[in-house]
Amino acid sequence: QVQLVESGGGLVQAGGSLRLSCVVSGTRILFDSMGWYRQAPGKERELVAVIGHGTYLNYADSVKGRFTVSRDNAKNTVYLQMNSLKPEDTAVYYCKATFRAMTYWGQGTQVTVSS
Repeated sequence: QVQLVESGGGLVQAGGSLRLSCVVSGTRILFDSMGWYRQAPGKERELVAVIGHGTYLNYADSVKGRFTVSRDNAKNTVYLQMNSLKPEDTAVYYCKATFRAMTYWGQGTQVTVSS
C-alpha cells in the first residue's frame, strides 16, 4: 500500500522559513512527478510546486523566488523549502506523486504564517 506522509508544517512568523518533507512508503517506483499543493480555507486546492525527472520544475507564480522544491529518489522523498513566508501562504499543504495514470496524495500538513 502506497503511503505519502508529510511533515515539517507549523506556525511561523511572516518572513520566516519552513521545510516540508514528504516520504513515500510501500513502493520503490520512480514517480514521474512529485510535488506540493495547498488548500486555504474556503479556497480550492492549488499547485505550489512540482518536480519531474531531469530539469523539469513548475512553480506557482505566487511562490517563485521564495519556495524551492527538490526530491531525493533514493529516499523516495520530496521536499519544499519555503522562505520569506507570507500570511497568504497559510494553508494545508499536500504532497502528490504521480506514476503514469496513478496519483497518490498525502494527508496534508498545516502551515500557518502569522503577521
